[in-house]
Amino acid sequence: MSVWLPTASCTPESCLTDPAPTVALPRRVLRLTACLLVLATGLALTRPASTLPRGPRDLLARFWARTLLGSLGVTVRIAPTPDDRPDDRPNPQHSGVLLVANHVSWLDIPLIAAVRPGRSLAKTEVRHWPVLGRMVSWGGTVFLDRDRLRTLPGTVSEVAALLRDGHPMVVFPEGSTWCGRESGRFRPAFFEAAVRAGAPVQPMTIRYRLADGRATSAPAFVGEDGLLNSLARVVAVRGLVAELTFRPPIPAPAPQPGGGLRQARRELAHAAQASVEGVR
Repeated sequence: MSVWLPTASCTPESCLTDPAPTVALPRRVLRLTACLLVLATGLALTRPASTLPRGPRDLLARFWARTLLGSLGVTVRIAPTPDDRPDDRPNPQHSGVLLVANHVSWLDIPLIAAVRPGRSLAKTEVRHWPVLGRMVSWGGTVFLDRDRLRTLPGTVSEVAALLRDGHPMVVFPEGSTWCGRESGRFRPAFFEAAVRAGAPVQPMTIRYRLADGRATSAPAFVGEDGLLNSLARVVAVRGLVAELTFRPPIPAPAPQPGGGLRQARRELAHAAQASVEGVR
């Protein structure tokens, strides 16, 4: 077991039992076929797209991610909050910001890319996933080896450098996927990167719902669940909605002398988690 990865209480047997309306088998096959075509197109375009200026590259990433989700029958929704204000929405300028969210599914990654593209932090195992592994590698993903804790400081420094250079970075601080009803503690390690770079933190809340507004755990990717099993569940659901809520950005505190860096990252992690969990 990884020394870095927390153990989630969520398991397929206990968390993936919500009844959800389904589509017929031909529709599922059609969705899978469309998904494979979109993935193949993305694989072919990833390297050429990496040479584009950031603006066109981000537009292409948004379009591709929305097309991928649409091929799976998933609708993207940006949810307002009661205190929604214009300055709470993602900054359209390409500035360094740490984008953090709760982690439910592999769908979280294209969901965020469909709205706010950025370079991602991922576990090294993702590098070996079929098709997607090669795509995320070419897309500039930073990989974290969770079995070698001594590499963590170097990875944090790499993320801090990218933030200073103006790259948005997407991080899931829980360190593991949860079903959506349960959640894990936000680990403070990568909030240190924001403190070092003086970069703001943009909390986001991810929820998966059905067309009638009911929450569903069908897309959750937890425990010993397999990627193909999860994909089969997703394409079977009728009216699946991936909902993303942007919370007010949090400025990174300045570290104080005498161990202030650790305190600053803990406070930032706590504030971000409280903001993410404040959406229901």
